[in-house]
Amino acid sequence: MAKEIKTIGVLTSGGDAPGMNAAIRAVVRTAIAKGLKVKGILKGYNGLLNEEIIDMDALSVADIIHRGGTILYTARCLEFITPEGQQKAADICKKHGIDGLIVIGGDGSFRGAQKLAALGINTIGVPGTIDLDIACTDYTIGFDTAINTAMEAIDKIRDTSTSHERCSIIEVMGRNAGYIALWCGIANGAEDILLPERYNNDEQALINSIINNRKKGKRHHIIINAEGIGHSSSMARRIEAATGIETRATILGHMQRGGSPTCKDRMYASIMGAYAVDCLIAGKSKRVVAHAHGEFVDYDIDEALAMKKDIDEYQYSISKNLAR
Repeated sequence: MAKEIKTIGVLTSGGDAPGMNAAIRAVVRTAIAKGLKVKGILKGYNGLLNEEIIDMDALSVADIIHRGGTILYTARCLEFITPEGQQKAADICKKHGIDGLIVIGGDGSFRGAQKLAALGINTIGVPGTIDLDIACTDYTIGFDTAINTAMEAIDKIRDTSTSHERCSIIEVMGRNAGYIALWCGIANGAEDILLPERYNNDEQALINSIINNRKKGKRHHIIINAEGIGHSSSMARRIEAATGIETRATILGHMQRGGSPTCKDRMYASIMGAYAVDCLIAGKSKRVVAHAHGEFVDYDIDEALAMKKDIDEYQYSISKNLAR
């Protein structure tokens, strides 16, 4: 690294996730404990381009570890996608004396960090997304809270579904990844789980499953549908018409992004935030913090973004067997 790190910037980008505040707190307090200054960048890359930059101290992050969302706010930014926007962002970092930038977000946020690194800004990415879709890490900030939020909601829907002897289609978030759907499908004892990585659009198989289970004496039927498949309401109408069984769709939506983070999200986010600061102090740049094989590690951003991730086949086979 060309020069010693004296000032660290931190921002949150993309979709918010429970535990982001814990990571921000860890970044700020770890940096201060090691004699560094910290600047918070509001509203992600959009705020960076608009120079919405504030000085942060230990009190700035008091009483936030239990709060959902992000105190730094987050926003999408089309201007930052352009080479001109990226160069402007790099120039603003230098103008404000930011020697290293910590970006908390998902793969899109990391691509932004990758661009800034190429322009000479020391960057470290911290995985913050409820989708668990970053290939280099077994854990992403917010996933644990999101699946617990969804699980509790699905339990409640199951109660009323049983009372009315219904089929219930419950749509969970995850973009094009099926991890929330898989985990909730197993944890909630769903009869069917529809994952973007595995679903073959065979709706007749779903209909047959519902009819066969009703013949076996089952009084309800829970289908967990991933956001990447979607169309839950129209699917419910078709299933009801084909089976004669009352079918309702519930889209859980953005409630899965909110709420007080679980102990795991607070703990892991805190460690990742502190680890990111230590990476910068150690002279590292263009890295992504990850939790892999039981350890906290870091990867080159290029390597991390090139990795592919798929649903674990053994976990998926278990979900099929347990749904019988």
